[in-house]
Amino acid sequence: MALQAGIVGLPNVGKSTLFNAVSNSAKAQASNYRFCTIEPNVGQVDVPDERLSKLAELVQPNRVVPTTIEFVDIAGLVKGASQGEGLGNKFLANIREVDAIVHVIRCFEDENILRDEGDINPIADKEIIDTELQLKDLDSVEKKIQRTEKVAKADPKAKRVLETLLKCREHLFQGKNIRGMNLEGEDLEAIADIFLLTQKPVLYVANVDEVAILKGNKYSDVLVKAAHDEGAEVIVMNNSIEAQITELETADDKELFFSEYGLTEPGLNRLIRAAYQLLNLVTYFTAGVQEVRAWTIHRGWKAPQAASVIHTDFEKGFIKAETIAYKDFVQYGSEAACRENGKLRIEGKEYVVQDGDILHFRFNV
Repeated sequence: MALQAGIVGLPNVGKSTLFNAVSNSAKAQASNYRFCTIEPNVGQVDVPDERLSKLAELVQPNRVVPTTIEFVDIAGLVKGASQGEGLGNKFLANIREVDAIVHVIRCFEDENILRDEGDINPIADKEIIDTELQLKDLDSVEKKIQRTEKVAKADPKAKRVLETLLKCREHLFQGKNIRGMNLEGEDLEAIADIFLLTQKPVLYVANVDEVAILKGNKYSDVLVKAAHDEGAEVIVMNNSIEAQITELETADDKELFFSEYGLTEPGLNRLIRAAYQLLNLVTYFTAGVQEVRAWTIHRGWKAPQAASVIHTDFEKGFIKAETIAYKDFVQYGSEAACRENGKLRIEGKEYVVQDGDILHFRFNV
């Protein structure tokens, strides 16, 4: 589905280091100087899912195919970016293309890593990014207000659009992000064509030092509270350690590394799963001797839509979906056993696919 999460933040907070760790198909250059990343790097990442491994263990297929998500490493933003400072215009253009934002914030002290903004201050760093995106959105809203005002006097629909735009402008004036308005229906349609940056869902990464990797520190604690107040999640991790973990070749080496730091899994796994959920995605599976595979769909999709990600013909000719809940498949161990025990259901066109469903589609060619 090529959905993307953009990794953003101020310069030298660990964005490219995180990208190097998270990406299994691309490596970004990580250096201690501003604007090291100019053109966005894109990496496709497997989504960790224990359910896929369990299904593969039961089915013993010829191959196993995980679902993926794309991460984009975007140039560091500075104060004044909305007016073109630094690489502001390029940053804002790149971030407009992604579906969700992973905002990396520095929560560690290191005198060897440049920081023009002064003392470590996660909230101030967060506010710099927020403000620049809000200013850019304000500019977009203002321009549409000017276009809409001319026709709103005679067009009731345009008047309704104008009312939404004015509410958005007031919200931005207050230093708030559009996603906090929880717009729906006609309100959402009113701003759909201007692709507002602060409407995108956001996830924060607190990049801490090694000693804080398990419990965080005073900087990440402050960030967690601020994120909680806006309904967002914070993943606490050390980006350098995560990058080292990805360089280890064997499972035994990784296990020793986890043991040394008291980890049960890479922080990246938590990040990837959180980004996947942030995009409001769910996974269904197909399971057969040839292949056990995870498929990505939007939450709320019905069975024919879910079938379309395998092939568009599946949606056009959809007849039914043979459906087994993941927990039932694991309990009984096979499709045949689920069928015998009445756990295989026949679902039609109106069925909303659930996360973890094992599906087999019937369709007309």
